[in-house]
Amino acid sequence: MLHSPFTLRGVTLPNRIVVSPMSQYAAQDRHAGDWHFAHLSRFVLGGAGLVFTEAAAVEQRGLRTPGDLGLWQDSQIPALARIADFARANGSVPGIQLAHAGRKASERRPWHNEGPLNDEDVTLRGETPWETLAPSPLPYGENWHIPREMTPDDIQDVTVAFRDAARRADTAGFDVIDVYAGHGFLLHQFLSPLANMRSDGYGGDLAGRMRMTLEVAEAIREVWPENKALFFRISATDWIDGGWRLEDTVVLACELKSRGVDVLDCTTGGIGGAVKVQHMPLGEGFQAPYAAAVREQAAMATMAVGFIWSPQMADGLIRDGSADLVALARELLDDPNWPLHAARALGGDEDYALWKPAFGWWLNKRARLMRRLGLVP
Repeated sequence: MLHSPFTLRGVTLPNRIVVSPMSQYAAQDRHAGDWHFAHLSRFVLGGAGLVFTEAAAVEQRGLRTPGDLGLWQDSQIPALARIADFARANGSVPGIQLAHAGRKASERRPWHNEGPLNDEDVTLRGETPWETLAPSPLPYGENWHIPREMTPDDIQDVTVAFRDAARRADTAGFDVIDVYAGHGFLLHQFLSPLANMRSDGYGGDLAGRMRMTLEVAEAIREVWPENKALFFRISATDWIDGGWRLEDTVVLACELKSRGVDVLDCTTGGIGGAVKVQHMPLGEGFQAPYAAAVREQAAMATMAVGFIWSPQMADGLIRDGSADLVALARELLDDPNWPLHAARALGGDEDYALWKPAFGWWLNKRARLMRRLGLVP
């Protein structure tokens, strides 16, 4: 089942294996470069069905770090189009994640010690902090900058920025968009009562806190072609009492589905703030039950992600109906050929037919020789 095709609107994935967006912090002036092309091409050649770029900010204030990608100007299209073209030409579906970091913006690259940019970064690297926005003036963490509370005009501007970025993604040749509304990014900040203290129409009850996310979905669907797929990445729970819950996620999933969203990408956690996570049962596939619950209760396609590395588990999640797609990240960094190795581990592709001919011909020849020499069964 893991290697069976899956169709969403006019897009058919050759298998259920998805490359989850992975920040590289390597953009040059917010543009993709050779690093991004080489990084993502490995997964295309390794047989993944859908390959997502890392998060691309829809406006400059929405960048998480100085090394992030952006998609708010036309000059950012060509390098991304090169990636999309290569993926499609070599059998994978190209996808892009669109994001706004909100109060999580203006952050250092992780290897410079995770935390907000400050005077030290200006001195050492010439990286200057920028204004951050959020639903409420609450910092992401201790000693973080206090964001400016967004006005209704700010909310409208960012919503339009998502729409315009989606139009550029279409121009660049991507077939799938994943909107980042989890892990403490801006839309998650609006959704969670731990980060949204507003008393206007974008806060308060669940309907108010969902409003911006739903308006973003509507705005993207205005320009995103009908035959192309739209995903939303949601943190299905904050893992904090009084925070965003699975029950809220199911309600949101139903509303997103009615607005043209095709898949809910189910992750968890990351809201930040002063209250710490109380319980998170880490283990292989620990977030998959959330994808299963949304799939059943919202009658919507889902993608499972997080601590998935076993081909048998990944295949089982598809086979038992827990999810329609399985996303991997760090496991693919370790082994970009994981999808091809998984096929063999699950008892298929003994003659390397799934590999690109330039690879598979040689590997099959080696395997035949080793069998003749009695070196393998």
